[in-house]
Amino acid sequence: MKSYRYLDLITALFVVVLIASNIASTKVVLLGPFTFDGGTLLFPLAYIFGDVLTEVYGYKKSRRVIWTGFFLLLLSTLTFGLVNALPAPSDEFSQKSAEAFSTILGLVPRIVLASLVAYFVGEFVNSYILARLKVATNGRWLALRTIGSTLAGQGLDTALFLLIAFYGVWDNSLLWTVFVSNYIFKVGIEVLFTPLTYTVVSFLKRAEQEDYYDRNTNFNPFSVR
Repeated sequence: MKSYRYLDLITALFVVVLIASNIASTKVVLLGPFTFDGGTLLFPLAYIFGDVLTEVYGYKKSRRVIWTGFFLLLLSTLTFGLVNALPAPSDEFSQKSAEAFSTILGLVPRIVLASLVAYFVGEFVNSYILARLKVATNGRWLALRTIGSTLAGQGLDTALFLLIAFYGVWDNSLLWTVFVSNYIFKVGIEVLFTPLTYTVVSFLKRAEQEDYYDRNTNFNPFSVR
């Protein structure tokens, strides 16, 4: 099996971005005309890492990283839930700390489910489309492939998360406002970072001596072969 110098580093960065953005998503923020959860500031980087992984290493390696992120995200949320469920000492400082922890990191089952489902669907759709487009274009037009896959992946990710987490909790007008803001911002970040994506992809292809084409790949996300 071929070894890679930077695959582990990219996997670690991907997972850190994923978990940090999910923690930050507990706060809704305003940035100019946009209204979105705080995780949106960082989460688009997860899709950029996903693009880089699939473009350089192929869908199979990307699938493994996506599953790694999924299980580590699940582990982190279960850990937060366990800590939140355990009692705190009765002194004032400990009680206030426990209340603050519960407010920020206490598990809300709908949000956990929404985050996991949206991540799973969005990342695999993004990776699948990018891999298929790379073969169809014979490796040309990287910007078209990264932006096109992000349009689909981020659209599904954002829609599924908001519908599962907040449908019936927020009114429909707020849901729509947050969806539009999130989607425009996430895709905008992808477009803005396209030159950097080109640079990173070019560097990795040279350093790793790899430029994988998924011509005979099994695209089943549950495949372990």
